[in-house]
Amino acid sequence: MTLKTLGPRLATLDSRTAQPPARTWEDRKASEPRQGFYQSPEWRALRERVTKQRDKRCEDCGRTGTRIYCDHIVELQDGGAGLDEANIRLRCGSCHTQKTVDARARRLGLR
Repeated sequence: MTLKTLGPRLATLDSRTAQPPARTWEDRKASEPRQGFYQSPEWRALRERVTKQRDKRCEDCGRTGTRIYCDHIVELQDGGAGLDEANIRLRCGSCHTQKTVDARARRLGLR
C-alpha cells in the first residue's frame, strides 16, 4: 500500500496583487507631522527663495547640475527653526544623505 501525499489546503496569497489599503494625504499628515510642514506654502516659498539666492549649488561640496535639497542644519526634530534661513543649507543628494546619517547616529548615541 502506497501513501498518498496531500496537497496544500490553503490557497497562497499572490503578493503581486495583494496590497495594503492606500493611505490618504490626511492619514500621512496625521502619522508624519513633518510632511505637513514640507508641503506648506511658507516652506515652499522659503525653499524657492534660498535656492535662487544661493545659485542651486551644494554648499558642502560645490556640486551643481544635480538635485539640490534645502536641508535644516539643526533638524526639526532636534529643535531646529523650520523657517529660518540661517538654519538652511543647500546640499546635493550625497551630502544630504551623509549629514542625515550622522544626525541620526548622534540622536541614537552612536556617535
